[in-house]
Amino acid sequence: MIKGLGISTVWVLDQDRAKEFYTEKLGLELRADMTLGEGGMRWLTVGAKDQPELQLTLMVPGGAVMDEESAQAVRTLVAKGMLGAGSLTTDDIHGDCAKFKARGVEFVQEPQERPYGTEAVFRDDSGHWFSFTQPRAGGLDVDQDWGCAAND
Repeated sequence: MIKGLGISTVWVLDQDRAKEFYTEKLGLELRADMTLGEGGMRWLTVGAKDQPELQLTLMVPGGAVMDEESAQAVRTLVAKGMLGAGSLTTDDIHGDCAKFKARGVEFVQEPQERPYGTEAVFRDDSGHWFSFTQPRAGGLDVDQDWGCAAND
C-alpha cells in the first residue's frame, strides 16, 4: 500500500550551486550529501524542516541514471526553464517573498490571488520555475469568476 511521496527528483545543472540555493536562499534543510559507492553518484537531498517525510533529491542528469543523449536533452530543457519543478507552500507569502528576494531569488511573478490561494512564481539557479503559494483558507474558491474553464 502506498503511504505517500517520499522523494522527488529535481534535475539541476550544478549540485554545489543547487545546494546553496535550496539551503541558503530558500532555507530548506540539508538531509543528505554523500557519494554512493567509490566513484559513484552524489546523493544530495534537501527538505522543509516541518515536512521530514518528503525530500527533494538534487540530481545532475547523466551518469548511471541515464544515457548521455538523454542527459543532454534534460540539461537543455532545464537550462531553458522548460521544466516546472512543482509548488512550494507557505503561510506568509508576502513576508517570505520579501525575504527570498533579499537573498537573491528571482521572481517571475509577484504574488497574485488565484482560486487556490495567493501565488508567486520564482526560478531556481538552474532555471526551474516553482509556484510559491499560500493556500486559500477554506480551500478552492469556485464562487468567484476567475476567468478559467473550471467556472464555465
